Amino acid sequence: MRWLKQTTSIVVVASIIGLSAQAVTFAEEINSIPEKEISCLAKNVYFEAKNQGTGGWLAVAFVTLNRVKDSRFPNTICEVVYQGQTRPSWQDPKREIPIRHKCQFSWFCDGKPDNIKNQSKYMDILIFSNLMLDQATSTDMIDITDGATHYHADYVKPAWASTKTKTIEIGDHIFYRWES
Repeated sequence: MRWLKQTTSIVVVASIIGLSAQAVTFAEEINSIPEKEISCLAKNVYFEAKNQGTGGWLAVAFVTLNRVKDSRFPNTICEVVYQGQTRPSWQDPKREIPIRHKCQFSWFCDGKPDNIKNQSKYMDILIFSNLMLDQATSTDMIDITDGATHYHADYVKPAWASTKTKTIEIGDHIFYRWES
C-alpha cells in the first residue's frame, strides 16, 4: 500500500508541471516561501537532477528539505544548498569562494561555471520547485526518499555511504537517511 501512496504522490507532482503560467502566478501569490529560497531549490534540482525526470527532481528536492529540517544542517534552503568549506578568493580576498569538491552538493564546487544552459528546463524546474514547496508546506506530502538526507550517483562509492541507511534508488541516484 505504501508504494501506491508514493506513486500517487509522484503522479500528482508530475501533473503539476503541466499547469499554466497563470496557475504559477497564483501559486506564487499564496506561497509564503521567499523567492530566493525557491530559486535555490530550483538551481539545486537543475544541477543535480535535470535529466532525471520528475521522480528524480522530487527526490533531490526532498533531500534538500530534509536537511533543512535536520539540526545537523543549516536552517534554510539556500544555506543547505551552498553549504561547504570556503577560502578567500585570490582575486578579492574579501570574497569567499567554495573549495573544490568540499561542498554538500557537487555542482556548487566542481570548478565549473554554474550557468543555466537550458532555460526551458530550468523554468520547468522553477515552476516545479515553487509548487512542490507550496504543497510540502501546506499538506502532509509523502516523502518518496523516506527521510533521505544524502544521495550519490550509482557509479561512485563514497566512504560515508556505509554509515547511512539506504532508502531508495531513483534514476542513477542512491538515497540514504542519516539516523539520529
